[in-house]
Amino acid sequence: MGNLPLTCADYAEGMTERAIHPRRGDIECWLTDMDGVLVHENRAIPGAAELLEHWREQEMPYLVLTNNSIFTARDLSARLSSSGIDVPEDRIWTSALATAAFLKQQKPGGTAFVIGEAGILTALHDAGYVMTETDPDFVVIGETRNYSFEAITKAIRLISRGARFISTNPDATGPSQDGPMPATGAINALITKATGMEPYIVGKPNPMMFRSALNKIGAHSHNTGMIGDRMDTDIVAGMEAGLHTVLVMTGIADAAEIERFPFRPDEVLTSVAELLQ
Repeated sequence: MGNLPLTCADYAEGMTERAIHPRRGDIECWLTDMDGVLVHENRAIPGAAELLEHWREQEMPYLVLTNNSIFTARDLSARLSSSGIDVPEDRIWTSALATAAFLKQQKPGGTAFVIGEAGILTALHDAGYVMTETDPDFVVIGETRNYSFEAITKAIRLISRGARFISTNPDATGPSQDGPMPATGAINALITKATGMEPYIVGKPNPMMFRSALNKIGAHSHNTGMIGDRMDTDIVAGMEAGLHTVLVMTGIADAAEIERFPFRPDEVLTSVAELLQ
């Protein structure tokens, strides 16, 4: 890669001008993160709605990916619509849906004790799972705004008795109007400390979430691009899944963040609007 530029502007302008990866012209399908790429604090990022409309006009398969397991795809579609972005629910792939698909493959018709909300509960029910507190096959930790000490204690005891430990995502904190708040990864760590068991995490950066997304739209890694705003989830997972990776600077990442990692995205853009150029 040589000597990389150090400023945000250099990344946004210089890296794209040098055409770091020639595969963008060969891309026939897109995966894109949601928060920080299409919306920011429930406001549409300029160019996002237009890019999605362009994909629809070109009949280009795409999926919006998110580690958010609180909401169903229908809920997220409605939330995006209120921000001015039209994404049908069948074009949304959440860590909850990926987790349910994984468990259905692992043990069809299984049982689970779940900490989470509608997103993961609905996905598991639709996958044929039964929710139980009595000797479940799996303990599944998802996102919720109402973590219960009683429920966490129950999860610890069930895992200690042999239930397999699964988590929808590794994100330790989530955003709120008042600042960061504990999220799934923090609860994972608490349970791991108490049980000595590490969870199997299905959501980003696990490439499994990307492979299941590719299967959903009939795409292949050699002609698919991934757009994200995080190096530690979107870009590393896209890279490991063999996708063309595009980092946008409208969310978490900045130039200093990029320098922390030993790998690089194929492209760095100021926003998704540049993909329309």
